[in-house]
Amino acid sequence: MNKQELIEKINEALAEEFEIEVSDITPDADIKQTLELDSLSLVDMVALVESVSGVKIKGSEVSSIKTFGALYDYLAERL
Repeated sequence: MNKQELIEKINEALAEEFEIEVSDITPDADIKQTLELDSLSLVDMVALVESVSGVKIKGSEVSSIKTFGALYDYLAERL
């Protein structure tokens, strides 16, 4: 899976799970604000992204991933 395919799969899964439009998910958008995440739904989002991408996100690194672009870069580096 290349980075573009990964981005598309993640965007579709997040849009469906959090009931937002795929167009709301942009590289510069803040993940927590866009998906309206609290601490519990953040855990759900991480689990979903790990499931879709096959990449484990370290708990210590979750807080440093603020935007969708940073998330895509993090995942692409570990594919």
